[in-house]
Amino acid sequence: MERLLGAVQELSLARDLQTVMAIVRTVARELTGADGATFVLRDDDKSYYADEDAIAPLWKGRRFPMETCISGWAMLQRQHVAIEDIYADPRVPADAYRPTFVKSLAVVPIRRTAPIGAIGNYWATSHRATEEEIMLLQALADSTSIAMENVELVTGLEARVRTRTAQLEAANRDLEAFSYSVSHDLRAPLRSIDGFSRLLVEDLEGKLDDQARGHVDRITAATTRMADLIDDMLALAKVSRGALHEEAVDLSALARAVVAEQRAYAPERQVDVHVQDDMAAHGDPSLLRAVFDNLLGNAFKFTARRADARIDVGSSDVDGEIVYFVRDNGAGFDMGSADKLFTPFQRLHAADDFPGTGVGLATVQRIVHRHGGTIWPESKLGEGTTFSFTLRRRR
Repeated sequence: MERLLGAVQELSLARDLQTVMAIVRTVARELTGADGATFVLRDDDKSYYADEDAIAPLWKGRRFPMETCISGWAMLQRQHVAIEDIYADPRVPADAYRPTFVKSLAVVPIRRTAPIGAIGNYWATSHRATEEEIMLLQALADSTSIAMENVELVTGLEARVRTRTAQLEAANRDLEAFSYSVSHDLRAPLRSIDGFSRLLVEDLEGKLDDQARGHVDRITAATTRMADLIDDMLALAKVSRGALHEEAVDLSALARAVVAEQRAYAPERQVDVHVQDDMAAHGDPSLLRAVFDNLLGNAFKFTARRADARIDVGSSDVDGEIVYFVRDNGAGFDMGSADKLFTPFQRLHAADDFPGTGVGLATVQRIVHRHGGTIWPESKLGEGTTFSFTLRRRR
């Protein structure tokens, strides 16, 4: 019984049929002290002797009609069979056994309700299989049926994973082709629109009234916005593919570099920025830089209308996990719309109030997810926003 329990555990871990058969052929002999054991699979109307463990060769690799062999009988009748003298039982094809050592046998079906195979035990001397031996063999066969079903399930899942992976690879190739088209085919007409608009203004200098000049300004503004959308779409696509180049990253230094750039963009602004010292992580430096580019860029943008603008960058230990955050006291937003926040091209503020394409936070989320982390917002309209995120901890 201990050996049977051990076999059940081994079978539960088996992930392919060869492993299942290797376990069963050995354990079947050990459970009954048999001189040989066979693992038989049902192959339509034939019994296929797929594997064996015996003192001399039996029938490994051969197929017999179900109606003419004893393993077929056990599967067709859905019950075990034990024969002390094989030459005295009409169900046994004696000629097939004469070249072998077999004198007695016992066969049990694998899955009694709808047999998919059988386990056969064989003895070189006369042996009457006991009820306990039959019980042990049938228990092994029942566990084998579950293991085979698990193998079939795993095999099916692996096939679906391979199919899905191939589909994703094809989709990524299509995305790369689309990105190439976007970066080249769409930029050319944009440059033409922008360039000829500027030439029009120069050629008609002093001849355009305010309304006409306003139309031209809208055209050039639209081309600029379209170019920004293209850049953001490409950036979003880029962070979703390619290998991560992970290393130790000084997040404090990285955040301060981004803050310095933001101050350079608007040197007239007075923003109180505090960056915590000694923040570190393990990840892709360029991608983590993009996280702070977007989060701090938003923080500077949405505090633009506050004279007392303040931005804090830091981290805290929450139940043993490091949580990083970027907090501002800017415009904030209604948390009822937070579900749209990380969707590309979704914006919670009018473009006239705060410019942008609505792609930055989607990019941030993808980068954080690629680093095994999560990101979430906390905000209140008119009082500011905090973006918190985690990263996978290096083992």
